[in-house]
Amino acid sequence: MARNDLRPITKLRSTAGTGYTYVTRKSRRNDPDRLTLRKYDPVAGRHVEFREER
Repeated sequence: MARNDLRPITKLRSTAGTGYTYVTRKSRRNDPDRLTLRKYDPVAGRHVEFREER
């Protein structure tokens, strides 16, 4: 398997509507569904939920 097959690069977009994104890698084997993380959005100035873009 190639490096990008098992752990692809994913974009996490803010649900606050600011357009801010984080870039991370995720494991397809452990997290086959869409990833959601609570992270800091500097545009909104608070912690919000970030969802994986496809």
